[in-house]
Amino acid sequence: MRPRSCKRLLEHTFVHIQGIGEKTEQRLWSQGILTWTLFLNGEKPVFSKERDAFIRQELEASLKHSGDIRFFRDRFPATHMWRLYGAFRKSAVFLDIETSGGTIDMDEITVIGLYDGAETQTFVNGINLQDFELAISRYDLVITFNGASFDLPYIRRRFPSITLPPAHIDLRFFLRRLGYQGGLKRIEKQCGLCRDLAIEGMDGYDAVRLWRAYQWGDASALDLLVQYNTADIVNLKPLMEMGYEQMKSRLLSCAHW
Repeated sequence: MRPRSCKRLLEHTFVHIQGIGEKTEQRLWSQGILTWTLFLNGEKPVFSKERDAFIRQELEASLKHSGDIRFFRDRFPATHMWRLYGAFRKSAVFLDIETSGGTIDMDEITVIGLYDGAETQTFVNGINLQDFELAISRYDLVITFNGASFDLPYIRRRFPSITLPPAHIDLRFFLRRLGYQGGLKRIEKQCGLCRDLAIEGMDGYDAVRLWRAYQWGDASALDLLVQYNTADIVNLKPLMEMGYEQMKSRLLSCAHW
């Protein structure tokens, strides 16, 4: 039977400790050492005396810093960053940007959308884009789709002194490990997520077109662009939740919990 706390996978994680990979972690689980506390309370040594002492020191530090995402970000391999979501979802934000579609030197951010799981915020170039820098600083974990290659580099270029959330999960690569291929819109359809008819079938090119129409005086084009961007960020949450649960189930089933 799985322990009730496995919803927060972090307390069952050992791969953030130097020298422990997935196989060793699963071996610990198979021995009934399912949490940091169980390891620390164990009377018999698990490894050598020196290695046990090192692991105990790391686990004590993990308990002490259980609410500090930076502590785990600096220790987690990139492929396991998704494990942070269960423990830090309340301080997570979903992000997506739109751009003007120019050359790399001339391309600029037009819209940034944030979604914290309850409310959305939209920042528009020429209106309130400058407010984004303060808004994003309130979060510990940012979740994007292809943000490592696109969204975050654009943001850092536009806001050179910005303080972004300390941890990042890129769903493009995370979902690929679960077998979901293609862009965001394709994966949404695979997972049964629908969009409003007004923006169904729209893509990045349409976002550029709408921004240009807005610049030429069509205020309704900006409304539609914001609706498109909002769908992007809102749909990231169910994808993250689904991916987290699927990956967690796959991980724990391998350990035969």
